[in-house]
Amino acid sequence: MAERPFTLSDLEVLTKWDTPTICNALEVVAPERRAIGFTVEPMVAVDPKAPPIVGLARVGMIRAKEPPRGPVAKREDWYDYVGNSDLPTIVVIQDLDDRPGYGAFWGEVNSTVHKALGALGCVTNGSFRDLGAWAQGFQMIGGRVGPSHAHVHMVDFGKQVNVFGMQVAHDDVVHADYHGAVVIPAEVVKKLPAAIDLIARREKVILDVCLAQDFSPAKLREALKRSGEIH
Repeated sequence: MAERPFTLSDLEVLTKWDTPTICNALEVVAPERRAIGFTVEPMVAVDPKAPPIVGLARVGMIRAKEPPRGPVAKREDWYDYVGNSDLPTIVVIQDLDDRPGYGAFWGEVNSTVHKALGALGCVTNGSFRDLGAWAQGFQMIGGRVGPSHAHVHMVDFGKQVNVFGMQVAHDDVVHADYHGAVVIPAEVVKKLPAAIDLIARREKVILDVCLAQDFSPAKLREALKRSGEIH
């Protein structure tokens, strides 16, 4: 078992909050990552109502527009790689085609296989299909839905990928929901709940004033001041 500054319980706790809330908390505990580490393009969720997923990244690269021009990564080796983890995983796939999503790596079979391997879901700039036969409980946050797998093949895996601006390496902690995804530095995983509590208390002061029947701009100004004093 790998030595990490967090446990499975620490990851499971983070599923209580959506990905925007995690991003807010990262601004508190890791301010240097305020503008990096998250997806920056619109994405499509196979199940927008599914709870957030948190796991260790298993990273790979695919192409689909044309047949392979040389050696390709064996799919069974990729499956071994995904399944080799003591904690739940999230698959992060970068589609390298000039038009990402030309062919779908993801559908009935791969959603079922990866769920069996212990993966909670996938984040990709590529496409997915077979929505009516998708593996129940396996989340997908992808670039788009498409009908064909074309010439899809695994180019490489285990190396850093970039999915819609989010740089992800092997074993990075990834949090994802229908909003998109974000990488959580391992050293701050345990700090996030306290940061989220702090933000919630600051925001409550403002929200309570705005929802009150006697709201006024003057009271909002005072609430903003009191919110900034909470620490």
